[in-house]
Amino acid sequence: MEYKPPKQTIAVSALVKNEKDEVLLLRTHWRSDTWEMPGGNVEVGEPLDKAVYREFLEETGIEIRPIGITGVYFNATKHVLSVVFKAEYVSGEIKIQPEEIKEAQYIQLNESNIDQYITRPQQKSRTLDAMRAESFVPYETWAVNPEYNLLSRLFNE
Repeated sequence: MEYKPPKQTIAVSALVKNEKDEVLLLRTHWRSDTWEMPGGNVEVGEPLDKAVYREFLEETGIEIRPIGITGVYFNATKHVLSVVFKAEYVSGEIKIQPEEIKEAQYIQLNESNIDQYITRPQQKSRTLDAMRAESFVPYETWAVNPEYNLLSRLFNE
């Protein structure tokens, strides 16, 4: 039997709060029934922390600094591995790409009102996990050619 490489996608998203403790959420045109954390697909060979920075900036106009991973989720039907980060605001004002993003705004989100905004159960659990996270999973990016070189590391210290 011939080996066929896996056809899976890796996606990233991030929870970012402003100084009022509001969460930055958005609605896309193809999932306009729910709000969700900004994010998107990782490009081949792209480090996850760089991908979440890029996707967040592309979708919102906001620069962030990823500080840790709050959860890892797998969609067995669509073969998508999703990695959720908590991140800090660095700079920028909300500026969306209207062809992709319908709306983006900071929302005073909590467990009692989350159902008003996040209607999809997988998005709700990811967002709640990120909101509740007090510690993070270590994350490292390595390059190997021929020596091992640590490119980045995120870890609660």
